Amino acid sequence: MLDRVSAGTVPPKHHVALRSDGGALRYEECLTRRGFDGPYSILYHANRPHTGRPVETPHRYEGRVPASRANKNSALRRRHFRSANAPEGNSCLEARLPLLYNDDVTLSVVRAQHADPAYFVNADGDELFFVQSGSGTLRSVFGDLEFRAGDYVCIPKGIIHRFIPVIAPAFPLELFLVECRGGVGLPQQWRNEVGQLRMDAPYCHRDFRRPTFQGLCDEGVREVIVKRHDVFHGFLYDHAPLDVVGWDGTVYPWAFPILAFQPRVSSVHLPPTWHGTFAARGALICSFVPRPLDFHPEAIPCPYPHSSVDIDEVIYYVSGAFSSRTGVAAGSVTLHPAGIPHGPHPGRYEGSLGATYTDETAVMLDCTLPLTATPLAEQVEEAGYEDSFV
Repeated sequence: MLDRVSAGTVPPKHHVALRSDGGALRYEECLTRRGFDGPYSILYHANRPHTGRPVETPHRYEGRVPASRANKNSALRRRHFRSANAPEGNSCLEARLPLLYNDDVTLSVVRAQHADPAYFVNADGDELFFVQSGSGTLRSVFGDLEFRAGDYVCIPKGIIHRFIPVIAPAFPLELFLVECRGGVGLPQQWRNEVGQLRMDAPYCHRDFRRPTFQGLCDEGVREVIVKRHDVFHGFLYDHAPLDVVGWDGTVYPWAFPILAFQPRVSSVHLPPTWHGTFAARGALICSFVPRPLDFHPEAIPCPYPHSSVDIDEVIYYVSGAFSSRTGVAAGSVTLHPAGIPHGPHPGRYEGSLGATYTDETAVMLDCTLPLTATPLAEQVEEAGYEDSFV
């Protein structure tokens, strides 16, 4: 990257309307590096830049990449998975449905009705759950942590625990799970030099709930399941695994309600990094919550068409109306991979002009390594999602 060059016609400020001499709205495309934190260029299109249809790859391209890098079963396309169509399982431990994965994260959905029959330890990584519906207790060696719909629940790697949902047949426990193999925590920019959350951070220490220690707990459960290298191993104890009588330290499960996140508002559209809530190796986890929209008189509130050449983007839709999408619902999971532009559905970019508020709630991930869909994901995939952009 050398220096800034400007050519042709651009508006006086980024993310504001540019029109042709005849009044047609131009389409802004942001080409970014390292998510939204690195060098970037902004291009203005006469037509929507993200409407290309996928076609069969010509045979002349076969053999031009190493065989280990070629994945014919993972076409480069935008994808939509409806987690509400995932089968319900007996317990959280038995109902995990992995959708997408890379070497840093595995993204799964869970729909469960009953308490875990055994304790569980994830020895591969930290687990960050988002509770879409339902409530209950996370019981661990640190005590009981109550959770409810709208909470993030973090379980650090290596902790013995089990989920005990409130039994409500009409409302199963529905979870979105981000398994973080390199750990998960708060972004460093929100902390001061002693580790305290800064006053301008989008949350404070009081927003986080810690476990209530119960002392030694014997539920009669003796089995512990440990996941290591994605293989589940069973262990049987002669005594109660939750036999802790006290603890001290900084590693423990916690819960954070997404609506406690304090959103930023600007005169023009802010990039997702401003919504960064948790940081993991190879991933930034963002929270979109209800908020006023951009207040520049010519601001385009709808997210602009975007080509992020280093990032795969995933959004888990929680509730509300989304200005950029049609056909998504609570529990929808969308994947917009690097290499092809993505952006609003037809008419949404133009239709957002003049909007002043959004009631959307969603969890978003920016992942630096390419995500691969599992064969199980195809069971809940909407086949026509790619065509919805045309």
